[in-house]
Amino acid sequence: MSGHSKWNNIQARKGKVDAARGKIFTKLGRELLVAVKAGGPDPEGNSTLKAVIAKCKAANMPNDTINNAIKKASGEGNTANYDEITYEGYGPNGVAIIVEASTDNKNRTAAEVRHAFDKSGGNLGTTGCVSYMFSKKGVIVIEKENCPIDEEELMMIALDSGAEDFKTSDEVYQIITAPSDFANVSDKLQSEGVEFLEASVQMVPSTTISLDDSSAEKMERMIERLEDLDDVMNVYHNWE
Repeated sequence: MSGHSKWNNIQARKGKVDAARGKIFTKLGRELLVAVKAGGPDPEGNSTLKAVIAKCKAANMPNDTINNAIKKASGEGNTANYDEITYEGYGPNGVAIIVEASTDNKNRTAAEVRHAFDKSGGNLGTTGCVSYMFSKKGVIVIEKENCPIDEEELMMIALDSGAEDFKTSDEVYQIITAPSDFANVSDKLQSEGVEFLEASVQMVPSTTISLDDSSAEKMERMIERLEDLDDVMNVYHNWE
């Protein structure tokens, strides 16, 4: 079974991630803060924090930066509070979109997200309008070229650690887990020296939609507009 098409050009994706690294780290720092506020600073007793740490490491956030963010979030003087909000809607040709945001001003964020949908030819919908088409899963993506172990061994380690599925495409391996098994699988793979292109608990679509070139360009711009918003943490869709 093939991996998602977004991994067909690894170098182009890496360049985009590198260019946006400062903003990515800022958003990951906020995710760490929210996770610590909700469940405490110990990742062994806070599965959400453990999952966010794995996501930070996949984005090459330095360990010192991660640890400092956790300490800051757990400090008595930290009074920052953010609400987590999910928006649902449609992009070009009815592509289903889920936007996860973390905000200290709900009205501002709602207006910015709605503007991004409207400007891109999409429509912001009501809660539940598209979420039924997605399932929450742990997703780990590994670049074949840089994987220190062969495919069969990698698959066995992943499945023995609790992974649900193992997929391969031209350039990457993709490992799917239940959210509760994500941290265990990622920890085991990292202990074997495996580095990740992506590692996070995310919303995975049950079906996908193909777009022609014109609609695909609109969809790309829509995703970029949403991801550029400071309060938007994650954007999920069923565009293949």
